[in-house]
Amino acid sequence: MEDNAYTRFLKTLGSKLPKPKAAVLFSAHWESRVQMISAVPEYETIHDFFGFPDPLYEITYPAKGDIALSLQIERLFADEGISSVLDDRRGLDHGAWSLLRLMYPEADVPVAALSVNPRLTPEEQYRIGRALAPLRECGALIVGSGGTVHNPDMLEWDSAQVKEWALTFDQWLAEQLETWNTEALFDYEQRAPYAGEAVPTPEHFAPVLLAMGAADGGRKARLLHRQYQLGTLSLSAWMFG
Repeated sequence: MEDNAYTRFLKTLGSKLPKPKAAVLFSAHWESRVQMISAVPEYETIHDFFGFPDPLYEITYPAKGDIALSLQIERLFADEGISSVLDDRRGLDHGAWSLLRLMYPEADVPVAALSVNPRLTPEEQYRIGRALAPLRECGALIVGSGGTVHNPDMLEWDSAQVKEWALTFDQWLAEQLETWNTEALFDYEQRAPYAGEAVPTPEHFAPVLLAMGAADGGRKARLLHRQYQLGTLSLSAWMFG
């Protein structure tokens, strides 16, 4: 709802990128122990948060699904020995629609929403993303939605300055992404400075590995946007290809 540098970036990003035939989106806010694939004709809007202004709960984003795409994703996972389950009920959570409604406000890009399994290793997350690489050749935009620095317990609601530890972690991450150093990334819990503070739980960090895996054939990373809110919350956008 806010008009700030991040929302303006997302609004222009949708117009700058070639319009995709579909968006395949991993959301940190859909956690499951098995890989779930949405398979609905049209999504309901899930307001999976509390304590925010009333107008936020009135937002709807009536995105369409793509059953054929969901079945294609299921086959791609099966080809790599990755178990998955189709879900014909769940709507879009705010990890998905908060981005998509700014990038594609007309809701005219079909969406396949995918869950995140925080119990998997970084290598396994990367492998799941890599299984979807063929979709890029079909005009799909693969998105990992999460926060590289996301620790609700360490937010500073009145702070306008980023904390040094959050910036240090993100700088380390940037170096590994730009050099495609998967060895270090897969061991980020031990190697990254302030990993425990930046990634107290893995569901918000997994999407960057999932999206990265989908671009394994190109192995290039470019930072499109970075800013921080509330002292520690990272709002970054990376492009892989």
